[in-house]
Amino acid sequence: MTGNGRSEQGIAIRDHQAGHHDGSAELLDELRDYLPDDRVEAAREAYAYASECHEGQLRKSGDPYIVHPVSVARLVAGLNMDVHTVQAALLHDVLEDCGISARELSQRFGAEVTSLVEGATKIEHLPSAGVALGARKSAEDAETLRKMLVAMAEDVRVVIVKIADRLHNMQTIQYLDPERQREIARETMDIYAPLASRLGIWQMKWQLEDLAFRVLEPEHYRRVASTLASRRAERERFVRRVERGLREALEEAGIEAEVIGRVKHLYSIHEKMQRYAAEGKSFDQIHDLLAVRVIVNSVAECYHALGVVHQTWHPIPNSFDDYIGNPKESMYQSLHTSVLGPGARPFEVQIRTREMHEVAEYGVAAHWAYKEHASARDRQYEERMAWLRHLIEWQQEASGTEDFLDSVKTDVFRDQVFVFTPRGDVRVLPAGSTPIDFAYRIHTDLGHHCTGARVNGRLVALGTKLQNGDVIEIVRGRRDGGPSRDWLNPELGYLGSSHARQKVRQWFRRQRRGENVAKGRELLERERKRMGIAEVPDDLHREFHYESFEDMLAAIGYGDVSLQALGQKLADQLPETPPVTTRAPSVRRGPPNVRVLGSAGLHVTLARCCGPLPGDDIIGYITRSRGVTVHRRDCHNTRSGAEPQRFVECDWGREGELYAAAVEVHAWDRVGLLRDISTLVAAERVNMVAVRTEHEDRMTTIHLTLETEGRAQVSRLMSRLDSVRGVVSVTRSEG
Repeated sequence: MTGNGRSEQGIAIRDHQAGHHDGSAELLDELRDYLPDDRVEAAREAYAYASECHEGQLRKSGDPYIVHPVSVARLVAGLNMDVHTVQAALLHDVLEDCGISARELSQRFGAEVTSLVEGATKIEHLPSAGVALGARKSAEDAETLRKMLVAMAEDVRVVIVKIADRLHNMQTIQYLDPERQREIARETMDIYAPLASRLGIWQMKWQLEDLAFRVLEPEHYRRVASTLASRRAERERFVRRVERGLREALEEAGIEAEVIGRVKHLYSIHEKMQRYAAEGKSFDQIHDLLAVRVIVNSVAECYHALGVVHQTWHPIPNSFDDYIGNPKESMYQSLHTSVLGPGARPFEVQIRTREMHEVAEYGVAAHWAYKEHASARDRQYEERMAWLRHLIEWQQEASGTEDFLDSVKTDVFRDQVFVFTPRGDVRVLPAGSTPIDFAYRIHTDLGHHCTGARVNGRLVALGTKLQNGDVIEIVRGRRDGGPSRDWLNPELGYLGSSHARQKVRQWFRRQRRGENVAKGRELLERERKRMGIAEVPDDLHREFHYESFEDMLAAIGYGDVSLQALGQKLADQLPETPPVTTRAPSVRRGPPNVRVLGSAGLHVTLARCCGPLPGDDIIGYITRSRGVTVHRRDCHNTRSGAEPQRFVECDWGREGELYAAAVEVHAWDRVGLLRDISTLVAAERVNMVAVRTEHEDRMTTIHLTLETEGRAQVSRLMSRLDSVRGVVSVTRSEG
């Protein structure tokens, strides 16, 4: 293992005790469960050779080094991978760390195993997380990521070995110093877990996420784990009740099925808690915290079982997804639905066949699982991996490192939507895509001349976010037209895919240089005035690695330098704001715009405990002396149940007033953090009327009081704050 192998785990050279348990016996037993004897023997020979090569080497944990490749091989065997992949897992460090030549390895184990080991060796240390996904991009980082993707395109088994390699390192990460733990965990969260997800290897994906989550956000990890632990007995009773009820209903319908209840994994729950908190919802409202899998014998029985589920429990609207009719590109297929179970408690049901379940657990690894008949390597696998070949092609068109890394982040590591052409052909786009993205996916020329779109027969704005099942028809403009520069402004939301952004940038890059320079100068001047900077430094172009100021202006003009990046560089010219507490007058300038239904004329105030905003679901409480106090409906004070007759229904009145919103930003402390947050808040045209900071260890919590129009504006700002370098979480706070 290069980069993060022996050197990261602190190998020393000394004799280890004879007979130390290294897991090899368990590995061979696991292989005998699915491989014939001759292939188990081939794996044993690879183990013996690796053990000889690593003799005397120790990991930082004190274990003999051979424990690591054996553990990686056991993870690979857990996917029922072919013997060559198991051998490569056992031997993946011998070229780099033991002085063994590829020729010698090939003579002993053959060309295929050697090719896999060489592939794993070539993928050197991946770029650190901040670098890989948008902070400090460099040509070297892009080249490393290209190697990873090219290796996947040539033989995906190389990357499966690397993912297993990283998983075992995460399982033993406690032996590294804290700073190195955070670096590896961040890289795991940003690169390895998304790759495992994209390849459909869910059992490794969730382990990587949970292990990285524990290192990166220990407080949040403990909080989620504690919340789940406190309700374990109640949850287990509920799951058993649901399993029993569903088995009985399926048996009555004549469907033979395996029913398995489970709880979502910690990091997945944490993400949902963050998202629900931003929407003013509670933990108890997460409808897919609990999931029940139903495994049946045929596709027809999947849909029959779905009907049984919906007859047994009430389905939750807009929660059904058909991934059998529209499979994910990772080959995942299932029916998903959420229902209200016993006690009106929500849970998710996933219905699939046994074959679909195997693919859901193992992803593309299922294609390489050992089978008696080699013909099982089918055309479906080649079609499913087409996305990777497309990405390799697109990278040739990318204008630079930023474009390529953006395409990986956006088009590979993000969820997808499935939409249709008017002829019924399916097109797969990154989640958040718009009609313009769809047009560019059909043909570059159609994208350039897109002036309008119909979604499901209705004219829509070009920035409309597409949903699964939409039918898209593009309105083509005049031949002498072209894309708008506004499409490149991320704040306007016209484009959701990096593929479309690259095509638009290429179009503007081909326009006359003078026009691009003039437009760039105009945009730079506008940004300077907005930020209140006296003058732009003459050497600003060096910050963007351009040879001249004019080259930088041209790049701004055709969109290679985004306004967000420009704003961040200009923000560096602002004086550092010390972390202090500031106070400002009360934000709202009059009575709140709330209607108390059936009780006109009462004095109305907004509760300080939960800070309701327009867009929040609210309820009023008639006090003894201060009229009606308005709370968010999920406020802990409204859930206490005291004197329910004093609660009254309320709704929001006219728009136009401003309200105070309390937001907490938790982040790793660094120079410039508060400045970056202040700059972003200003860019959103939101007034920050109070700031308070708290420091603990290397973490900082920034309490912001914002002057806002309502929940929608706050949610949009929180989403952008979450992308600031070093920010761990952004939440609305109570009081």
